[in-house]
Amino acid sequence: MFDLGRTLLQSVERSPGRTAIVDGERRFSYALWARTVGAVQRGLAAAGLRAGDHLLVVLQNRWEMAALHWACQFAGIVVTPLNWRAKGDEIDYCLVDSGARAVVWEAVVDAAVAQSEHARTVLRIGVGAVASAQLQFEDWLAAPADPTPVASAEDLSLMLYTSGTTGKPKGVPRRHRVERAAALAHVAQNRYGDAECTLGVMPLYHTMGVRSLLALALVDGRFVCIPRFDARQALAAIEDEGVTHLYLVPTLYHDLLAHPQFAATDITSVRKLGFAGAPMHDALLQRLDQAFHPELFVNHYGSSEVYTFSINQRAVAKPGSAGRAGLNTRLRVVKLDSTDPGQLAAPGEEGQIIADLLGDEAFEGYHRRPDANAKSLHGGWYFTGDMGYVDADGDLFVTGRVDDMIISGGENISPVDIESVLSLHAAVDEVAVAGLPDPRWGQKVVAFVKTRTPVAAEALDAHCRVSDLVNFKRPREYVFVREIPKSPVGKVLRRKLVAGEYEADGDTSSETPS
Repeated sequence: MFDLGRTLLQSVERSPGRTAIVDGERRFSYALWARTVGAVQRGLAAAGLRAGDHLLVVLQNRWEMAALHWACQFAGIVVTPLNWRAKGDEIDYCLVDSGARAVVWEAVVDAAVAQSEHARTVLRIGVGAVASAQLQFEDWLAAPADPTPVASAEDLSLMLYTSGTTGKPKGVPRRHRVERAAALAHVAQNRYGDAECTLGVMPLYHTMGVRSLLALALVDGRFVCIPRFDARQALAAIEDEGVTHLYLVPTLYHDLLAHPQFAATDITSVRKLGFAGAPMHDALLQRLDQAFHPELFVNHYGSSEVYTFSINQRAVAKPGSAGRAGLNTRLRVVKLDSTDPGQLAAPGEEGQIIADLLGDEAFEGYHRRPDANAKSLHGGWYFTGDMGYVDADGDLFVTGRVDDMIISGGENISPVDIESVLSLHAAVDEVAVAGLPDPRWGQKVVAFVKTRTPVAAEALDAHCRVSDLVNFKRPREYVFVREIPKSPVGKVLRRKLVAGEYEADGDTSSETPS
């Protein structure tokens, strides 16, 4: 199998004059992009970085980030990207944990790098005007050069860090062959054609962003960088560049639709929609389908560890379903309290979702985390920590995280079904459900609601009563908030809701009758 460097050279050789990368006024043909990547590869070598070294990169989705990613693929360096919002102690942790020999950052990260004690002990490379950099990325660009493939398909390509919402982030190393297989499957499962064009808005420290970057190169396509998500800028890019495919988390779709400029934007070039990273509630699915009329609407369920678990290419026809196992994956749902891959849950029974570690997209274990491996890897299968069930048709439904399960009066309640019902109320803009301590029930179901128009808790309760939601799942309290707390990639942070870390909106809480 090709390594990723040779994979990019395929596109350069097929379509040298076609546009590969756009970032504002900067445009790179595939030929120019290759020589730019080659210059960065030589710069990394001159800085003393060698195959197998880790390079910590803390940048927004700018063309320099993409160039560093590709240069590392040629050089055999393990690109180790980190959220540009990271604080000094997070940079410290990841530098030490990865053993990175250098860190690359930009001005927006200056303060965090200055607070990182370990950053002072490694090579410091700046992009743009930054404090305390020893080398400047821009200096490498003076001598464009053809890139030289050094890595093999068996070498490590990158190491992503999980979000760490329940503890220290975990490094997820992934090989070239795994990354290439995942990108090929992404092309097939999202029906990418020649010269596809997408928004490069999902961060390149997240698997969704990396997948877009690699998949677009496979089809000689165009990756339009959006350094930091801004709905107005994204809408302008869709119209100006003729974007053909969007692959976003639900939060960003919500923000696009909510922007005042959306109605005036020409979105007719967008033929395909895909989402991942979090569930998409029924109301948003319907609004997007009506706005874009896509020929394909894909729910993509996966993780950093095993990129694709399942695919539902009929997201609107079967809302809420994650579909069936992807091209490179085998899936099962096992009993919630079991670590035996053979102890299957019955159809319709909620259990834990697991994936075969022999799949072409699967990782081989966490970096320096035997404790995490012992928790998640059993009998050759990866235990995802996600709950779900398989319906009578054989389709998977993801109902939440095992850790998010609400246990009220002895009943197990997952938040997703409740959120989907409430999302269909006309006054509800966004909603998240969590379990709060209750002296009688152990936990009570509480809905945190961001409204589009004023609404009373009683009206929302009446909406739930006439839905197909069973009575014990009905929220017993409604809390109206200004925003739902989320991670940088749009995942709801229920722990913040439970801890009271939110901004209330007006009348903060209303109990509903049992």
